[in-house]
Amino acid sequence: MELRIEATDLPGRECGTGPGFPGYRDIHVAVQRRGRPAELLDPTPGDAAGAGWSLECEAKRLPDGGVDITGRYVQGGPAGRFVYLNWVTRDGEAWTLFRRAKLLLAAVDRATVEEAVGTGLLVARLGLTDAKGHPLCAAVRPPVVTWSAG
Repeated sequence: MELRIEATDLPGRECGTGPGFPGYRDIHVAVQRRGRPAELLDPTPGDAAGAGWSLECEAKRLPDGGVDITGRYVQGGPAGRFVYLNWVTRDGEAWTLFRRAKLLLAAVDRATVEEAVGTGLLVARLGLTDAKGHPLCAAVRPPVVTWSAG
């Protein structure tokens, strides 16, 4: 099964300082590989028109009839799977993490997951700028993200 993330409304390449926020430059967003925080999939500049990632996943049927979605970019245990979108800045050749959003697969309604298993495609659509104009972070659930089957 493919998990496709389609993101719009990126916050820009720089975020100024504010209360509780030190500010950052040369901002990018990327998907973090499970168990390897330094391994990022397709870092996208924060001023891009949009960002997207296609993740190869496996959908396994659970004893209770539900579906467990796993893959090299899917984090967490069976009852709490998620995908990290890491906000990073470039430090020479290395990336430095400063914030991340957690796309909660457990927040996808069961009917959508079932349809996605049938079609082979689950799509997440979301904007990546929060109400303060900063990079979106923390746990991301509907209505901030919209889930659909392809």
